Amino acid sequence: MELRNMLCAATDHGCIVFEHDQNGWQEKWRGLGGRRVTSIVAREGVVLAGTTDGIVRSDDGGRTWFEADTGLSLRHVRWLAYHPDTSDLEFAGTEPAGIFVSHDGAGSWRGCTEVEALRDLHRWFLPYSPQAGCVRSFAFHGRRAYAAVEVGGVLRSDDAGETWRLARGSTGEPRFDIPTPSLVHADVHSVVAHADSVDLIFAATAEGLYRSQDGGDTWEVTHAGSYCRAVWVDPTNADHMVLSPADSISRMNGRIEETRDGGQNWQPASDGLDLPWPGSMVERFALVGEDLLAISNDGRVYAAALPTLRWQRILSGTERVNAVAAL
Repeated sequence: MELRNMLCAATDHGCIVFEHDQNGWQEKWRGLGGRRVTSIVAREGVVLAGTTDGIVRSDDGGRTWFEADTGLSLRHVRWLAYHPDTSDLEFAGTEPAGIFVSHDGAGSWRGCTEVEALRDLHRWFLPYSPQAGCVRSFAFHGRRAYAAVEVGGVLRSDDAGETWRLARGSTGEPRFDIPTPSLVHADVHSVVAHADSVDLIFAATAEGLYRSQDGGDTWEVTHAGSYCRAVWVDPTNADHMVLSPADSISRMNGRIEETRDGGQNWQPASDGLDLPWPGSMVERFALVGEDLLAISNDGRVYAAALPTLRWQRILSGTERVNAVAAL
């Protein structure tokens, strides 16, 4: 594998920084002990970690941390993201569903009140929490941005994430039934934008993988009927995807599959793994260097070199990993 030599892992018990050498991944230091860290991003020497009680920042590779959440009125952070084209433009998705924007390296945050208005209007919810839905993924392409709402649908922004609205192919109604053709399922777990077009996006949902070629106005589904939380789309070829389907939330049988023809045909991509996993599935994919990382919902981390996709477990002595970031 060709992973970069340092990773920061967000876990249920703080952040852990690892360095890769000839003997594998070695723990270097820990921080934020006692805090549940749900998400993490790193860029330009700055690391941001989202927790169930706010956002913290590190300027020294995760050795020390300080609070960075002024203005963050919703404290449970589910997802963090940087805009790929703009320094010091950061986004936080929360539970209950909200989107917060920072223009100063997380020094201060502004809530997008239109998202909260949509949440209240449509009565978004979570089946496993008393909170009113959550925002759990972002995707960017220039001034276009997208966000995934569980349970609520897909949000779209046309001004680089400053303001948001429902994508036209998303009703905002938090329903679990299969939508009418051209609409996206409401239980959206992640969104991915592709470099080929500002309008080309993918949404992993509770009823399959959806694809839109017109910015979320209309959708088509592949892998219909499967419960999906994460998808990786090859940035050089939108027909090449890696998906983490399961049977259902109650009976997962999680697995990893791959398509090279845009989802017309799917093949197992589980070399090195004993799949399906009866009670778990992949929660997130992350591309680190030339390797694809898969993080399961019970906190295990696997890595596979592209294009062979032969998996092996990494960070095996670390429990309850929720996200990773290359430093």
